Amino acid sequence: QVQLVESGGGLVQAGGSLKLACAASGTISSVDAWTWFRQAPGKERELVANIKKDNSVYYAESVKGRFTISRDMAKNTLFLEMNRLKPEDTAKYYCAVGMLATTLDDYRGPGTQVTVSP
Repeated sequence: QVQLVESGGGLVQAGGSLKLACAASGTISSVDAWTWFRQAPGKERELVANIKKDNSVYYAESVKGRFTISRDMAKNTLFLEMNRLKPEDTAKYYCAVGMLATTLDDYRGPGTQVTVSP
């Protein structure tokens, strides 16, 4: 079992920055993939960024060059640094972990809202 809690969301103007954090507890050593998802009202969930056990990283095209995913395993915390934010980045952001090589969201946090004003 893994428990996840996100923080760091808020309201920011376009062009601004936010840094999200996801505190994890439980069987962290078994996690294969750490992922940030987001979902805006009326839209499908989108995979934003992902970092795997082998340190390989993936970014959605829409955030490449603006967002950076990282983790501090000593603190069991996943981060998402978001720069040059755009109104279209407005969504609820969730962190999730996958316990197998084929899964990304066996466990998910409650999410944190990010709102970017024009």
